[in-house]
Amino acid sequence: MKRRVCCLLLIALAGCGASDFVPAGFKVPVGFETSEFRVRPIMVADAEKDYEAVMESIDIIHASLLSDVWPTASFTLEDNRRDLAEKERRFERRTSFTYTVVTLDESQVLGSVYINKGMRGPDAAVFLWVRESAHEAGLDPVLEEAVRQWIQREWPFDWVVYPGRTGTKPGGKQPN
Repeated sequence: MKRRVCCLLLIALAGCGASDFVPAGFKVPVGFETSEFRVRPIMVADAEKDYEAVMESIDIIHASLLSDVWPTASFTLEDNRRDLAEKERRFERRTSFTYTVVTLDESQVLGSVYINKGMRGPDAAVFLWVRESAHEAGLDPVLEEAVRQWIQREWPFDWVVYPGRTGTKPGGKQPN
């Protein structure tokens, strides 16, 4: 329960007063691409495809974010548009970074990656999820490994945690 409360606080505070999250001169990555998917900043224009992925994957999202607060069964497309608009604003303010995971032709949202300011030690906390159909197809560990490599290669963080993921060691550095 304590771990869940800490993670809920982390999610709730993401982007709140985090102006020192990344250095002023740091060029925020626009994402990356593999042979299976593309990771890029999420936009309000993604709302419909994102909403479809979210609603298909409520249980997976709850498990991945260590919280059952969002989304709820009553979450609407309009709610999603508002959420995505706020995520775009936080990205522009450099206080938290939300990326969508899409098929290479961008016909389908496969999931999301959230990069938030860490609390009490870690530089960043990274959460990610893939939609149920992609999860069943084995994409989750593939995305996780790609994101870990990307964070290590392109982001200015020394200590990153992946709450709820194997290899996350509270209070310690992540394995290379």
